[in-house]
Order: sequence, then C-alpha cells, then structure tokens
Amino acid sequence: MTVPGARGAALVEWVSGLALGVIGEAAAGDHETVAAETAAYARATAEHPVFTAGHTGPGPAAEEAVVVTGDGYHLLRFVEAPYEGGVFLYLWLDRAQANLGMALIRLRELAEGLVLV
Repeated sequence: MTVPGARGAALVEWVSGLALGVIGEAAAGDHETVAAETAAYARATAEHPVFTAGHTGPGPAAEEAVVVTGDGYHLLRFVEAPYEGGVFLYLWLDRAQANLGMALIRLRELAEGLVLV
C-alpha cells in the first residue's frame, strides 16, 4: 500500500479466484468478489490465443495486464507458482493520485520478491 494512489491490493489464485491475501479497499466493496472477478479476467488474458501465440516457457504467456477506468487503474501481475495454475498480484489505484509507470515498476518488484511455497 506504499505505492502512490494505492486503494487496495490482493494476491489471488487465478484458477480458482481465491484471494490468498488482501489489503485496503475492494473496488466492488467485497474483496472475495473482486478476487473472483479479476481471476476470470486473468484467466481470459492468460489463456487467450491472441496473447499465448508462440509462448513456450513455463507459466502464463502474459506478464501483466492493465485496465484503465475513468477514475482508476487496475493492475494484474502474474507470478509463477510451484504448482498447477498460478497467482497474480492485483493492485487498484486512484487515477488522480497514481503514476502508472511507477506503479508497474513497483508491482514488478513486489512480484519478484514474492516467495511462494
């Protein structure tokens, strides 16, 4: 929550939509709903042929996704997990207070420092 403009964040298992951890506000008022709905978007992004063409490595082909709304940014950063499926970090930002480029850099740093067992 130290990213400028951060309103809420979650670590979500992208196959089941289960929130493994949450902090701050939830964009739709309920963290579990946000986790499930962003997981549906994450799955569509990670599995769509347009985004997976030519991908041969482990984990999802997509590294991150950005959704821009009138008043916010919704960032998803995929994290490789040691089991089937994976997780992603979700960060919701207030558009008036956030710096999108800086937020993406910070989200990448957070993902790289995350240890999943």
